[in-house]
Parts: sequence; C-alpha cells; structure tokens
Amino acid sequence: MRSRSGTFCRALVRLALLSAPLPFGPTAPLPLSAQNAPDLEESRRRLDEIRKEREQLQADRIRLQGQVHDLNQELDNIERQRQATNRLVNELDTQISGLNSQVDRVTAGLLLAQDNLAERRAVLGRRLADIYKRGSLWAFEVLVAAESFGDLLNRSKYLYLSSRQDRTLFDEVQKLQSSVQHQRDELLGVRTQLGQRREEREGELHQYTILASERTRRLRESRRKATSADQRLSELERDEARLNDIITAAEKARAARANRPGVSSGPGSITTADIGKLDWPVDGPIVVAYGRQTLPNGAVVRRNGIGIGAPLGTPVKAVESGTVELVGNLGTYGSTVVLDHGDGYWSVYSHLQTIGVKKGGTVTKGEVIGTVGGDNTDEGPHLYFEIRGSSGIALDPAEWLKKRK
Repeated sequence: MRSRSGTFCRALVRLALLSAPLPFGPTAPLPLSAQNAPDLEESRRRLDEIRKEREQLQADRIRLQGQVHDLNQELDNIERQRQATNRLVNELDTQISGLNSQVDRVTAGLLLAQDNLAERRAVLGRRLADIYKRGSLWAFEVLVAAESFGDLLNRSKYLYLSSRQDRTLFDEVQKLQSSVQHQRDELLGVRTQLGQRREEREGELHQYTILASERTRRLRESRRKATSADQRLSELERDEARLNDIITAAEKARAARANRPGVSSGPGSITTADIGKLDWPVDGPIVVAYGRQTLPNGAVVRRNGIGIGAPLGTPVKAVESGTVELVGNLGTYGSTVVLDHGDGYWSVYSHLQTIGVKKGGTVTKGEVIGTVGGDNTDEGPHLYFEIRGSSGIALDPAEWLKKRK
C-alpha cells in the first residue's frame, strides 16, 4: 500500500511541476511594432506639414499665373515646390525604413508565437490522447481505488491539479492562437502601409522630375523672353526716335512755311483749353498705361501713350481736326496715322487694322481715320494713342481725353 501511495505522490509532484507557468508561453515578452510608433507618427506629422506647404505653393502659383507678374516669382515658387517635394521624398524614405524594421520585428514575433503555439498544441494533443485512452470513468476509478482517507485526499488533489493543468494548457493554446492571428493582421497592415508609402514615393519622385523639367523650361523661356524683350526695347527706342524725327521735321517744315511772307498759320485745333475735353478715339478700357512700366522680365520701358482696348475692326475717330502728316507702317507701332493739329500739337493712332486717310489730306473732328488692329500684340486688339506737344514732347493722353463717369 505504501508503495502504491508513494508512487502516486511522486506522480503528484511531477504534475505540480508541470503545472508551473512556461517560460515560452504567451506571458513571455514579444517584439511589438508599437516600440517605434512615436518615430513614425512624428514622421507622418512632418509629412502632413510639408504637403500643406506644397499645396499652398501650388495655389500661389495658380494665382500668379492668373495675373501679370515677375517671372522670377514663378521660378522661385517652382524651386520651393521642388525643395518641398524633395523633403517629402526624404520623409517617405524615413517611413519606409521604419516600416521595414517594423515588418522584421513583427515577423520575428509571429515566428516565435507560431513555434510556441505548435509546441503547446503538441502537448495538448498528447494530453487529449491520454484522457481518451483512460476513458470517461477514470477519475471515478482513481478515487474509488483509494486505500485510506489520506490516499483519497492525495488522489483528489492529483485530479484537481491535473484538471487545472489541462485548463491552463488549453487557455495557453487559445491565447497563442489569438496572438498569432493578431500579429498576422498587424503584419498585413504594416505591409499594406509599406506598399502605400512606396507608391507615394514613386509619385513624389515623378512630381520632382516634372517640377525640375518645368523649372528648366521656365528658365529657358525666361532667357528667351529677356532676349526678346531686349530686342523689342531696342526696336521701340528705334521706332520712337523715328517718330520723333518725323514730328520734329514736320514741325520745322510748318514753321518754315509760316515764316514765309504772306503766310499765316492760324490757330491750332488743339490748345491747352482742351485738356480733359477731347472725345475718345475709341471706347474701351485702358490696357496700356502712360509712363514707366516694369515688364514681367524686369525690364523698364516708358510708354509715350495709352493702349485702349476695343474689338478688332472698331472705327477709330480723330480727336480733333487736323492734317494727315504720316500714313504707313512704323515698326513696332504697326500701321500708324499721325495728325498735325497745328500750334505744335500732334495726335498719333497706331496698331490700326485699316487706314482710311491719305498723307496730306485733312480730317475733321470725329471723322473715321481707320479701324482697330493690334490682335497680334500681347494686349490683344487695341488702339495705341499718343498726344505730342511742341518739339514732340509726349503728353499723357488720359489727361486730355474726357473723364469717364
């Protein structure tokens, strides 16, 4: 009896040892992807800030393109967008690196959890096989076979510990299954994020290439426009000098005729009393202002007259009566008519589509002298109009024309 009782006690001790917590169970620390979460969150925050900055730059560029502006502003905007895109790529690289590390850690944790699960399942399988072999009455048989009350207590404790061990083993398998599934889901999520970041990076690299190409194109265009503007300024200066020479020569010729015996020039049709009273040669907005102007490329040009926007073919009327001094093409002025109003005053009508007067002829106030052209200019169809005083001095036409209500 002692031998059987001692054997049973030794089995009880072994069972107690088996019921102790396992070092490789679900309570063991596993690598968690959350360990590097703060770094990734900080990177995502910076990424959002850079994206907002670039969106603002894109909005600013659209606004710049809708108005007359210095090309250097747009170039600066493109360069800042390019730099922002470069920072975006760097942040995405940081996130991709962090996500790759996270994939490695989660994968290692998943493999460890799977090994633990396989081992615990094997143990549980053996226990279930033992229970099946013993039959459903085994516990009853153990208790009935007790030889004393103490032996009965030992057998009861053995059955209790055996049952608790089986429950603990089953719970461990359940927890490990849940842990494996959780880490699989986490790994899938991290890999999905990694794929998204790689796609974003490819898109940003493509955007960077576009911005770099756009910057190169705009720089080339800027140089071409600068060259074109320099040529145009030279042509404007040349044609302005030509017009001044024509007016100066005409004024000297008229003065010479007036000095001849028996010749009287009479009063001019325009005097200082007409300031603010002359009719507009065409109705329309001023599209070119009088005076100094800064072109988009930074060049400064002086306008001796104003541009009045009007539909192509609109009749152009003489602001006062006078003599036709010039009819013809005057380079950058286009088709031009110059009227001599006497007493040192002249009016100039340029960018005409058609001309209806001839050199040396006379016109009356309000008479049609041509039609609006200028459709091939930057401003579109318009009449370029000047008023010149003595010695060809340019006067502001807006001060001489009637004020608009």
